[in-house]
Amino acid sequence: MDISELFWTASFEDLKCGYVQEKDHYVCLLCGEKIEQGIVYPEDGVLYEASRYMRLHIEKVHLSVFDYLAQLDKKVTGLTEHQTSLIRLFYQGKTDKEVQKAMDIGSPSTIRNHRFALKERERQSKVYLVMMELLKDKNKHEPILLVPPETAKMVDDRYKITQQVSDKLIKTLFPEGPEGPLKTFSIKEKNKLVVLQEIVKRFQNGRIYTEKEISQILKTIYHDFATLRRYLIEYGFLDRTPDGSQYWLRNGSQNKEETTMDRKQELKQQYKETKIEAGVYQIKNTINDKIFIESTPNLKTINGKRFTLDMGTYQNKLLQNEWTEFGSEAFVFEVLEILEIPEEGYFDTKDALKKLKAQWLNELQPYGERGYNNPYPAK
Repeated sequence: MDISELFWTASFEDLKCGYVQEKDHYVCLLCGEKIEQGIVYPEDGVLYEASRYMRLHIEKVHLSVFDYLAQLDKKVTGLTEHQTSLIRLFYQGKTDKEVQKAMDIGSPSTIRNHRFALKERERQSKVYLVMMELLKDKNKHEPILLVPPETAKMVDDRYKITQQVSDKLIKTLFPEGPEGPLKTFSIKEKNKLVVLQEIVKRFQNGRIYTEKEISQILKTIYHDFATLRRYLIEYGFLDRTPDGSQYWLRNGSQNKEETTMDRKQELKQQYKETKIEAGVYQIKNTINDKIFIESTPNLKTINGKRFTLDMGTYQNKLLQNEWTEFGSEAFVFEVLEILEIPEEGYFDTKDALKKLKAQWLNELQPYGERGYNNPYPAK
């Protein structure tokens, strides 16, 4: 599973919380969902300020930061499936005897040995982290030869490329010249930065682009324009509005900020005035007609799912793989039904939403060749 750059550059404390504060938003490090500060969010009859609502989002969507991290690939966590299972049970507060029974291994003393081994690994990790921090401190004064954008989230060895090497890469990867098409983007990460810095020259400072305009420009450069767009945003070359309707150079002029101010105010007011509705929606692949059905207590958060898919971190691997393969333009989001909530009396929104989703799953059967849903979800 790919994880966004924002996740990797977050502090240890921010990772434990699961979100980070950026300008006037709180951003979920696990899926990219953004919650605007200064707005009160209603949920099940209770009003939440932005940071508390972000914590509620993590609970509802990811269960907890621990649960999200525990389901990551072992290449990311460095843990075997056996170790992950043990940590899950320890996190649940199970005793050694309960863990031994649940995993059907050894004896309680065996589990105690596993606890000791994990603590030993924790100590080793601390030493390793300190060594890497000291290494960074030693190297931070070395010259950076490839100039990163002012908004780059991480400045490391990827930027240490001489002008001579950069010129050679451009000549190789743009055989028809810098204004021509890109030969391939399946290259090393630091080489991608050289390519991105060359591509960004084709955009104008201070100009606001629509998503269609961005795509049209990138299509002339490379067939997988969605990947180029994602990298330009992730590495801080481009920025966009939360709804993806406007794009601009992150290092653009002050006029750009003034131009987008009215649009941001408009979006903010629209967000406040729009009624929060729960419902069931589908993500449809228009090429092969496969669908994914999901429910949400707030249909306004659907754009957050698009962001997660663009970042390559969506939990449904079947959908994520085809999103990456076909590109975001191949998919459409459609609301299937809005949950009707009575104005008076007690109403269990969560239970009603679960039943509504089950009805649509039963009707459309989005399994196997017909869709991306799991017919046997974990209980």
